[in-house]
Amino acid sequence: MAKAIRDIYGETLKEYGSTNKDIVVLDADVSGSSKSALFGAAYPERFYNCGIAEYAMTGIAAGMAKNGKIPFVNTFAVFLSTLGSLGARLYMSYSGLNVKMMGAYGGLSDSYDGSTHHSLEDVAIMRALPGVTVMVASDSATCRWMVQTAIEKKGPMYIRLSRDVAPDCHPVGAKFEYGKGFVVREGTDAAIIACGLMVSESVAAAAQLESEGVSVCIIDLFCIKPIDREIILKAARETGAIVTAEEHNVVGGLGSAVAEVLAEEAVGAPLERIGIQDCHAESGAYRDLLKKYKLDASAIIDAVKRVIKRKK
Repeated sequence: MAKAIRDIYGETLKEYGSTNKDIVVLDADVSGSSKSALFGAAYPERFYNCGIAEYAMTGIAAGMAKNGKIPFVNTFAVFLSTLGSLGARLYMSYSGLNVKMMGAYGGLSDSYDGSTHHSLEDVAIMRALPGVTVMVASDSATCRWMVQTAIEKKGPMYIRLSRDVAPDCHPVGAKFEYGKGFVVREGTDAAIIACGLMVSESVAAAAQLESEGVSVCIIDLFCIKPIDREIILKAARETGAIVTAEEHNVVGGLGSAVAEVLAEEAVGAPLERIGIQDCHAESGAYRDLLKKYKLDASAIIDAVKRVIKRKK
């Protein structure tokens, strides 16, 4: 049975902590939620609860990175990308320090806490910072790979995680590459380029579309920056129609990044963008919010049908 991404993250961080003594973990008093507490319980001498002081936490992490440590900075994505953004700009982007910012509860996954805790602009903020890698975990396999990559690859990173359970989207033993997307499913009529939990929604949508005679390619573009231009252009040229799907504002996120690539390369494939339509979301059950804001498989199916009509 699939686990919540936050649980996979906590377990993986703890696992690597046993073999790499340079890993240190900082949290802004939400370690029970982010699951960084699992690392803290195992290695208390390398765990730091910084309190609700996100900017100060990034400064502490910067000092540790300067001295050869690999700091993982944890709090809810909305606070890491806003209250922590000055630190991200100064210590990560400008200084290039090896700090890993782990955005817990991305998108709408902190559903009942409402607009103040939803993170719908974090990808846009972080991808605008020069030199900062931006990735979004879609399931247990990508989450584990991202933790490993963050440890092994030097440089500042922002990784968005989710609170919720994510169905496994990738085959056992799937190999991921830094800066590359992953073709989850081949198809010819349209391509869905998704990230995060929208990948599993896209898989469900593709299964329904297949029963209706529509062949859809699905790409998990888990690495949004640097972006895999080649996989986007190949999908656009081979299918002639693109749908992007993200649990994020349509302004500045995955859809915008894909549109930039298509425009720069003068590829004329029609594009539909699934995402939050430049508004704040309300409180409620997570699945209900996804449905209300048209972030579920049904909305993706409708978008695919629209974009296929537009290419004819």
